[in-house]
Order: sequence, then C-alpha cells, then structure tokens
Amino acid sequence: MMQKLWQEKLELVYSKEVIDIAQFGSSVVEGSKANDIDIVVIFQKIPVKEQLEESQKIKKQLQKYSALPIHINSFDLYSFFDKSNFSREGILFYGKSLISKDYFSKIFDLNPKLQIHYSLNKLKKKDKIKFNYMLNGRGGKYGLLRKFNGKLIAPGLIEILPEYENIFSNSIKKSIHDFELKRVFYS
Repeated sequence: MMQKLWQEKLELVYSKEVIDIAQFGSSVVEGSKANDIDIVVIFQKIPVKEQLEESQKIKKQLQKYSALPIHINSFDLYSFFDKSNFSREGILFYGKSLISKDYFSKIFDLNPKLQIHYSLNKLKKKDKIKFNYMLNGRGGKYGLLRKFNGKLIAPGLIEILPEYENIFSNSIKKSIHDFELKRVFYS
C-alpha cells in the first residue's frame, strides 16, 4: 500500500491555476497508521466552484495510485492563510509537494525542522550511555541520527525532519519522559 505519493512518479493532469498539490497528515509521518491520504490543492485566485471541480479531477487521478481513500482539500492562497483554516500549520510543517517532491513550505522559502529538547540529568550513567548509543549507533550500526538524517545541535538538542517525529519520540520515551518538541522553520 503506497502512502508516500510525493515519492511516486505521478502523471497528473491539472490546470495552470494550481500552485501546488501536497500530501500531509498521518500518511507522511513515518510510523503512523494512516486511514486515508490527506491532499491539499493550492490554487491561484479562482472561483470556489472551479477549485472543487479541479480538485475532484485530481482526486480521481491520485486514487489510482493508492489503496487508501484520498481526502482532498482545496484553497486559494488567501483562504489557505486565513485564521479559520485549522489545517494550514500541519500542511505547512508536514506537507510534501507532489509536484516538486519536496516540502510544500519551500515554495514560501520555509524549511521545516523539528527540534527535540531533552535532559539526561535524571538518568544513571549506564542509561545515558544507552541513550547515546540509540542516537549515535554502536559497533558499526547506525543510530537514529544517522539513519534518519538528524543532527545533534547541542547537548540536549537534536533536530530532525518532521516526518520522523514518531520514530524519535517513541524511541526517546523509552528512556526519558520529560522532553519537548518544537516546530521551527528556517528560510
């Protein structure tokens, strides 16, 4: 079952009014159990009726590539950034463009990263060593940082790509219960 549509070589036909088509939600987060695939279509300023018609055409095309049902939303740029659009932050942070095959937010010159702040102060020395092995690897085996392209920014701070949030959170929870996730964008 294909969940990563942004990695597929898709042959989509869409209007020149489409700015981007992006996959977001649980289907882009590694380690998540997705029930559907969330897609957003961002348009130039065109009437809502045309947006809906075009979105449905795109949905039919995408459904051929997935066994999971496709759930599609459409916005023009103005309505996308409206405060009433509760999905905009998730789309900006996790969204993967089906057109550029990269993060959707990069069309706005924003590069999303997830920072994980943690402290090993309450751990015993042997648990600190195990935690270090989990992050950095041991005996020729890759740790989470190398395996998933993460970076140790400073002691107690790692930075990862948004889609690996569950993998890192679940692994860290086994050692530390007190850690903080922070979404950041670089430009």
